[in-house]
Amino acid sequence: MKIVFLGTPEFAVPSLEAIIKAGYDLPLVVTQPDRPKGREGKPQPPPVKLLAQAHGIPVCQPESVNSEESVPRLAAEQPDVLVVAAFGQILRKRVIELPRIACVNVHASLLPKYRGAAPVPAAILNGERISGVTIQKVVRKLDAGDIIRQESIPIGDDETAGELAERLARLGGTLLIEALRDLEHGTARFVPQDDSLATSAPMLTKADGLIRWSQNAEQVARHVRAMTPWPGAFTFLARGAQPLRITIKRARPESRGNEQPGEPGVIVSVSRERFAVKAGCGVVLVEELQPAGKRQMSAAEFIRGYRISTGERFADG
Repeated sequence: MKIVFLGTPEFAVPSLEAIIKAGYDLPLVVTQPDRPKGREGKPQPPPVKLLAQAHGIPVCQPESVNSEESVPRLAAEQPDVLVVAAFGQILRKRVIELPRIACVNVHASLLPKYRGAAPVPAAILNGERISGVTIQKVVRKLDAGDIIRQESIPIGDDETAGELAERLARLGGTLLIEALRDLEHGTARFVPQDDSLATSAPMLTKADGLIRWSQNAEQVARHVRAMTPWPGAFTFLARGAQPLRITIKRARPESRGNEQPGEPGVIVSVSRERFAVKAGCGVVLVEELQPAGKRQMSAAEFIRGYRISTGERFADG
């Protein structure tokens, strides 16, 4: 069976690795163009491109996969299946209909929940206890196609979006091969989604990382987990004329706190190892963080270096 693979970030790598290991005919990998990264802003190749090149697989990097130049390139390969995994572009009808058998997508949620670009952060933000991967048929409506394979896994109590995405990516590779074998042998079952149960997980922006201390402690801690590693859960320490921007990397809720004095965002206790911040209800214990322009550090290091004290306040901006 001949497969053309479309994917870009680390999440897509295990799926591509699984296809290569399974020995499928893989004449072309399509990924996003190299983009500037880091302080120097030098263009960096996507992870999928690096893996494809390591295996000598031709790579195509169109600005738009739906363009007049790109579609004939894909069609020339006469694929049986198009596999999409976190590619980063919306496919038009003429691309979706190119393969002989189907165009399938590796999606990091239990569809129909969390259709969209950011299903992993959405699941954590909403306090879900389980997540999973769905292999689904691509249709013109976003993430609404029939389910071919689906499997769930529990979400760890302290697991960040980045950590959960890594586990889901590995599961996605395994589940994808099962789905491809079903398609190859004509045994695939296509189960329609119940649109009435669908929820949305739109793309995150940098502004979404802002911590709202007026939320309860559990919500703030989930926000920190959901925004890690990107866009980062950030706040501002109101100190001096210029507030210090801080990205919180690890935090956990403590249910006590209704009796704690002070407004949301106020530091209510400081120990050698961590400090506690008043939330709308309860307190948040901060364990790891990163001041702007500095390296990531433990709360203990931050306390020693910045000499914070009770009564100081984190603001929303």
